[in-house]
Amino acid sequence: MTTFPLLAILLPFVAAFAGLLLSRWPHHGRRTPAATSAGGRTTTGKTAGKTVGTIATTTAAGSGQADRAAGERANTRAAWIAILPTAAAAVLATWLAWTPGLSYFAGSTTPPTGETYGTIVTGAVPISLTLQADALSGVLGVLVTLVALAVQIYSVGYLKTDPRYPSYSAFISLFTSAMLLVVYAGDLLVLYVGWEIMGLCSYLLIGHWWEDRGNSRAAVKAFLVTRLGDVGFLFGIFVLGIGAGSFRIADVLAKVPEMSAATLVTATMLLLAGVAGKSAQVPLHTWLPDAMAGPTPISALIHAATMVAAGIFIVARLYPAFLAARPTLDVLAVVAALGMLGAALAALAQDDLKRVLAYSTVSQLAYMAGGLAAGSDTAAIFHLLTHGAFKALLFLCAGAVIHHVGSNLMSQMGGLRRQLPVTFVTMTIGFAALAGLPPASGFFSKDGLLLAMDDALTGGGPASGGGLTDAAALLLYGCALATVAVTGAYAARAWLRTFFGEAKVVALPEPEPGTAHVVDVREAPRTMLVPLVVLAVPALLLGFAGEPHLDLGVAAISVVLAALGAGATYAFWRSDPVADPARLLGPLRAPCERAFSVDALYAALFVRPVLALARLVVRTDDVVVDGAVRGSGRSARGLSGVLRLAQNGNVQLYVSGVLAGVLLIAVGAVVFT
Repeated sequence: MTTFPLLAILLPFVAAFAGLLLSRWPHHGRRTPAATSAGGRTTTGKTAGKTVGTIATTTAAGSGQADRAAGERANTRAAWIAILPTAAAAVLATWLAWTPGLSYFAGSTTPPTGETYGTIVTGAVPISLTLQADALSGVLGVLVTLVALAVQIYSVGYLKTDPRYPSYSAFISLFTSAMLLVVYAGDLLVLYVGWEIMGLCSYLLIGHWWEDRGNSRAAVKAFLVTRLGDVGFLFGIFVLGIGAGSFRIADVLAKVPEMSAATLVTATMLLLAGVAGKSAQVPLHTWLPDAMAGPTPISALIHAATMVAAGIFIVARLYPAFLAARPTLDVLAVVAALGMLGAALAALAQDDLKRVLAYSTVSQLAYMAGGLAAGSDTAAIFHLLTHGAFKALLFLCAGAVIHHVGSNLMSQMGGLRRQLPVTFVTMTIGFAALAGLPPASGFFSKDGLLLAMDDALTGGGPASGGGLTDAAALLLYGCALATVAVTGAYAARAWLRTFFGEAKVVALPEPEPGTAHVVDVREAPRTMLVPLVVLAVPALLLGFAGEPHLDLGVAAISVVLAALGAGATYAFWRSDPVADPARLLGPLRAPCERAFSVDALYAALFVRPVLALARLVVRTDDVVVDGAVRGSGRSARGLSGVLRLAQNGNVQLYVSGVLAGVLLIAVGAVVFT
């Protein structure tokens, strides 16, 4: 079992390279020079006869069919290369989590199992190549592998005809391997390697359809914003490692009681920058809604099991250090309070279904961060697990809806419950879990977070003695209760606008002459529906697996607030099913739709000044630096032109010059002697 973490990481890693190198081998179906992809037609020129044109058309059609067949074979091969290793990694992760994972939520711990594969001597603090599996990594490993497996299977149908599917599936495998490295790493710098590979994979997958400039910009934005946070994260690792004399996580945690408060606060504040970037928390949250430019399965993977989960996992992994740094917990509480309510209000005003779920992710992650600030890492991780299940389900259901409708906008949806019965039922379960309605899993996990925040407000806090200031605890709990109501409102709005009301009639483009309109009224293919049904089970029942300890008072308040939010939305929708229920926001609707113009503020404060500085640097480089080089070249050429006047090949001129020089020397000698 000590080698299981290594095998779980290596299986998707090897699958990534195999998918990139082997899925298109051997190469078949190369096109002839005369073939084109425009419906098998070709232009033969004015001199070509009818027979030649027919032969060329037949050749082009045959070549196009061969290309399509070769592409389908490559996609099928890539799918098997990606799915089988991910399934094997899921089995290993489940085996590792079977006993310690259950003990994590029971409050007991089991000693970690793992192995050290070597040490890198740096001249100061060595780097230990250690992998380990304990209770925390066990439950996260299961989440990562199962969601990744569901996404890989779902993508087979979702991107069936995509010519870049082999590279897409390979990058998902690499993404999965990187997240597993973060989960099972026993050394902070080994963890950081997986942390950065995830950033690269997010850039590649968000920009999968890079031909659209908006998609490319979204990928670059995600990469740059998360890298900004990673700078602080790396320095936080250095501070902790140097303070503990080791980068091994077990050694760092053992040394926490001996570290000074200044060291711990500095390290955890720096780590919090990386957490805010990866988990899309204020103020580095702006990349996540734009990341919806990528394929919908990638949104499910990023939002449920990989990048956004990594930040919360890091705080839980190093939780003793954060508990010993009380100012950091106050900052985390304020960030969580602002993020959960602000993102929920933004979700309530969006028309794009995927952006609703994106802002929902920011809000739900802020819930987890609030639970950590309030002193309950188990409640935060429990909600991370349930959120991973129901948010992956919601995104994949959204993909099925978009696949059917052909648009992300809810204004073009409606009345889909009869056309998409499986998607309707599974997405209803997902929305119920998101809103925290019993008996869905989100009800139990959200109740645990609210109970922890209530304890922090009343002075209980963690077992180590509490710690949040009164103002931070009050702000956190108040925003959490308000967010419960807003979450119920935007979940009900998305559910009603997607599946109820009158079906929208979307005008199809005029087909080519001789071609009939074809409208696909069926549900998504089976490869897309099976993951939905499978994910609906934990989204509904996972709450019963964590040995829930409900506080009836907090649970009742939560359900009542969620019902009030959903009821208000339903009342506005019922009064006018065609109009958007977001009008209940009144004058706040426009600011919420723009997400409070945070992007515009960042553009004014940072983006435009940086771009202006970049243009100034380019201009300076062109005019001053390159100008000096070009000027020296022109000066040398001008001087050489002057010298060339005397070197023109005329011997008489040379002799005359010599005689003139001798004469001048003689005159000078006579005059000055």
